[in-house]
Amino acid sequence: MVAARITVNGKETPISPAAPHTTVLDFLRERGLTGTKEGCAEGECGACSVLVARPGVDKPTDWVAVNACLVPAAALDGQEVITSEGLATAGGPGTPAGLHPVQEEMAVRGGSQCGYCTPGFICSMAAEYYRPGRCAHAAPAGGTDCDGTSPGSADSGSTGFRSADPEHGPNGFDLHALSGNLCRCTGYRPIRDAAYAVGAPTGDDPLAQRREQSPPEPAATAYTRDDSTFLRPGTLADTLRLLREQPDAVVVAGSTDWGVEVNIRSRRARCVIAVDRLPELRELRVESDHIEIGAALTLTEIERRLDGSVPLLAELFPQFASRLIRNSATLGGNLGTGSPIGDSPPVLLALEASVLLAGADGEREVPLADYFTGYRQSVRRPGELIRAVRVPLPLSPVTAFHKIAKRRFDDISSVAVAFALDIEDGTVRKARIGLGGVAATPIRALATEAALEGEPWSARTVEAAAQVLRAQGTPMDDHRASAEYRSAMLGQSLLKLYAQTTEAVSS
Repeated sequence: MVAARITVNGKETPISPAAPHTTVLDFLRERGLTGTKEGCAEGECGACSVLVARPGVDKPTDWVAVNACLVPAAALDGQEVITSEGLATAGGPGTPAGLHPVQEEMAVRGGSQCGYCTPGFICSMAAEYYRPGRCAHAAPAGGTDCDGTSPGSADSGSTGFRSADPEHGPNGFDLHALSGNLCRCTGYRPIRDAAYAVGAPTGDDPLAQRREQSPPEPAATAYTRDDSTFLRPGTLADTLRLLREQPDAVVVAGSTDWGVEVNIRSRRARCVIAVDRLPELRELRVESDHIEIGAALTLTEIERRLDGSVPLLAELFPQFASRLIRNSATLGGNLGTGSPIGDSPPVLLALEASVLLAGADGEREVPLADYFTGYRQSVRRPGELIRAVRVPLPLSPVTAFHKIAKRRFDDISSVAVAFALDIEDGTVRKARIGLGGVAATPIRALATEAALEGEPWSARTVEAAAQVLRAQGTPMDDHRASAEYRSAMLGQSLLKLYAQTTEAVSS
């Protein structure tokens, strides 16, 4: 087997002698690429952001920003990485100062002060700079072109350009691309100014041209040092065989959970098996009666491929951590950890989703409502793997996801509530409600569903059902919220849904 290697800024670099648990962050810094910084070591500050060439949604390759502090270097065997140092040399002619256009805008608009967070912002901003279709969403004539040269109107920001809304620039830049990056010095306005000023990549930009070619095929990896091994099997069958032989192996996809365990709790595993590039886990199919979502597709890939066709998922994605995390995190991983405060289980419960569990003896389908058996426990047997999530069709027309947290974005929920209702002729024909953060597992609010079904969608019905919802689950007191607050938020979420939907339903 070929020795494990990563192409960093265009140069092949052997992973050895790094240990299998060594992160991409440490791997890069040990090789002198110190622009990549460690801030939090758990994927919340973005100082470690780098670009990775991944299979594209609209083009063969997308440049995707990821948290280098969470990903094992061995997981990028055979892959291509661009760091902040590599952007200036890889990004075409750049500017007269020799900088990449993103770097130039950050410099001239005052987006860097102490500079610690700047390389991470640069890489996240570059990923959005190269996002296919960004300029197609730039402000129309009368606003500004994607090159950011046209004058703005009276409601423009400090750039002098008109934005379509507060979180999208006139050049089509989605500010949420930077949601996982933290700055303590500048305030964020100069950074936003830089993001909203970048234009379109030029035709001779090598990284823009690189999008037209396929990314490297996933390398089958077997990397061992110091009695620990990182494995990336080539097929699902090989993976299931390994899991049967090594039932204690840690299975990872995006490593957004395991990476925190390695960094913060110094966890080490004798064997890690990566499933993130398995073709069998990366399919998304829309059939007449269901949608099947591969367990190893990242949340960003799912979001862009579904393109709003599942409104409840579309409402979830912007509230799930940050873009940096969503670029790596998967539904399979979020369900596999079994956390009672994961954001996706309440939504999938409301959608009546099921999980497809693959094992050496075959595959079985388990309703998600029956999947969780206790705190971080499930019906998944040793040697089994979540292959896909299946969402039945048709979808309920009235849906909502309410996440109660201390911050609007990039935070862990105190309570999460997902609704999916069928309301016909003013009567609730069907109600499905998923809850997170109020029990040892994600749960369905069965009593509340029963209180709604067959009743008129009216203030009286909703107020009575809200009282039932407040009593669902077994919420606890912790540093995020009290049990009393959590219960109150459950009832309030149903009242909020009624207020939000009454006009739409009646019309």
